Amino acid sequence: MKRRIVLKLSGEALAGKAKVGISHTRVNEIAEDIKELYDLGDVQLSIVVGAGNIWRGRDALDSGMERSSADYMGMLATILNALALQNALERLGLDTRAMTSLQIPAVAEPYIRRKALSHLEKDRIVIFGGGNGIPFFTTDTTAALRSAELGANLILMAKNGVDGVYDSDPKHNGNAKKYTKLTHQEVLDKHLNVMDLTAATLCKENDIDILVFDMNVKGNIARAVNDFSIGTLISNKN
Repeated sequence: MKRRIVLKLSGEALAGKAKVGISHTRVNEIAEDIKELYDLGDVQLSIVVGAGNIWRGRDALDSGMERSSADYMGMLATILNALALQNALERLGLDTRAMTSLQIPAVAEPYIRRKALSHLEKDRIVIFGGGNGIPFFTTDTTAALRSAELGANLILMAKNGVDGVYDSDPKHNGNAKKYTKLTHQEVLDKHLNVMDLTAATLCKENDIDILVFDMNVKGNIARAVNDFSIGTLISNKN
């Protein structure tokens, strides 16, 4: 039986060295890594993408923009990223479907749970854009929610240059301790910056494992499903 997995990509990962916008070179590299995961042959894969390379809602709020408008703009930005990734994957010969919570039928299918499940059963890669379709929720929450809805038991949290969860910021603290494994409750109790509180709670309540790892290491996306030692595993299982 194939494992059902959700891959969470930050928007910043698609920007490459420029750190803003979409780097087609970097998107193509990510697509090649995703193909390596798909070619393992034992996974049903869906992907949630963020928007930070195009739009930072926090910055808009600081300038006085109303929260709902800022969040909707972020949702639109995730759709741009989803389409860029879809194009790169299809040029590698992979069958994909982009699905969005905001209905834009000219460019992507509307998200319908049963249709998404059907695509996965047909070995299509499903790319989710548009977040949850409502403001005040992050794309981390989208990853947790889609995992719960679709019966995925593992979220691959692909970080941009961070190889796991630490007790403090390793970029500012040379003595920061990296965790190899945590429970969901420990993540909540220690206020660790893995994902937002809503997403973390959803994963805890639905027993969804999370692997936090560095996607910038070539081959790590495929390696992550079988080698949890490359990052930090968050799980309630022994």
